[in-house]
Amino acid sequence: MGTLYEIMEKLLPFSWIEYNFMKNALLAIIIITPLFGILGTMVVNNRMAFFSDALGHSALTGIAVGTIFGISDTNISMVLYAIIFALLLNFIKRRKTLSTDTVISVFSSFSMAIGLMILSRGGNFSRYSSLLLGDILSITVREIGLLCIIFLITLAYWFLSFNRLHSVGVNVSLARSKNIKSSLMEDSFSILIALIVMLSIKWIGILIINALLILPAAASRNIASNMREYHLFSVLIAIFSGINGLILSYYMGTATGPTVVIIAAILFFITLFLNPTKSK
Repeated sequence: MGTLYEIMEKLLPFSWIEYNFMKNALLAIIIITPLFGILGTMVVNNRMAFFSDALGHSALTGIAVGTIFGISDTNISMVLYAIIFALLLNFIKRRKTLSTDTVISVFSSFSMAIGLMILSRGGNFSRYSSLLLGDILSITVREIGLLCIIFLITLAYWFLSFNRLHSVGVNVSLARSKNIKSSLMEDSFSILIALIVMLSIKWIGILIINALLILPAAASRNIASNMREYHLFSVLIAIFSGINGLILSYYMGTATGPTVVIIAAILFFITLFLNPTKSK
């Protein structure tokens, strides 16, 4: 890691890169943002923005459940709860007794209320308030290694499942006619989103993680003319927003997560005006 830091200092001769916490944050941004750029394209295509937002808010309930069962590692409890939450949402959604957005809204509101009620007992919620905005500057070398593993898992899943997942997103009936197990694809993708969202929430923040997942893909969709451009632009916009948000937050003394999201939002509006026909 020391050699990598030296290379970064040579390539980026700026004052902010002299600090180890900024180097760690930069490495984390370079890993996290492409993940969100890649997954965001399918989230936007499949109209799952509300779903991913509900997952983010369920993090508090995952922590609350962990405290009840004595799970000291909040990451484990958050991931386990998010996976159950996602699979249960998919199960009820397939029953089609209610519209998808209604089901998600009910589950999200109920889940978050339970989490807040449990964590706020005795006025202890302040211990978890840092999760609302996240803190990328606190990430450690070990956690960066974990992100690298998640990145490789995501790439492997993407290469193996993209065509089938895309088919399900375009037309479920058509996908089934091609012997694609739509339920399996939906559930596996939901689990992947749950895993990445929960393991990133500590650094990105509950309130803004969905925005970082959606905005790069939405901006890319405004200007992309084919699927290849759509994915490429989404990843580039995510990386650009992440790196510049990190640097800008350092000089302005602001929280990194919200600063990244603001840059991504500005890029969304720029791309929207560059090609207004995409919004029609």
